[in-house]
Amino acid sequence: MSTDDTDDTDAGDEHATDGDHETDHDDAVDIPVGDGPRTSSDEGPDESAISDLEDAFDAEIRGELPPTVDRAAVRRMAAVATLLDESVEIPGTDYRVGIDPLLGVVPGAGDAVAAGVSLYIVLESARLGVSYGTLLAMLANVSVDAVGGSVPVLGALFDAVWKANKWNVELAVEDLAGATER
Repeated sequence: MSTDDTDDTDAGDEHATDGDHETDHDDAVDIPVGDGPRTSSDEGPDESAISDLEDAFDAEIRGELPPTVDRAAVRRMAAVATLLDESVEIPGTDYRVGIDPLLGVVPGAGDAVAAGVSLYIVLESARLGVSYGTLLAMLANVSVDAVGGSVPVLGALFDAVWKANKWNVELAVEDLAGATER
């Protein structure tokens, strides 16, 4: 094959794209916020509500975060918070609960598992550079959630109302957005 017959796709270029993702990981400015249009054939029946929440979250943070912030990490944190705090809508209301109250039904271990998963958001926030004061507030939210949720019977109701993970993601985003103003 001669050099004139080669494909013009720049396959050897480290900055070339393959259509789905960019292979140059040093360029933080060009991180896409959305994954493009979603079609009903791309998702399962229960994923439409989650994708709607993710799209709304992406639109909310689009202008707030500096370009150096790992938006994929922020989206992962938001997905965990949604799963724990707001993944299921209560029929006939606009109120949402997550799996945190359901995990709390298992005495002791359920709240420990929920607290462990909640700590992911705090750890990811620390990795992203959230300030120590904000991290302490986030840890306080997780602690109150774990202690309040461990109360027999009333703990499940407390977990349904106390949205520590949602608040922690909001705290992290506000802190990261404010880092450029400092």
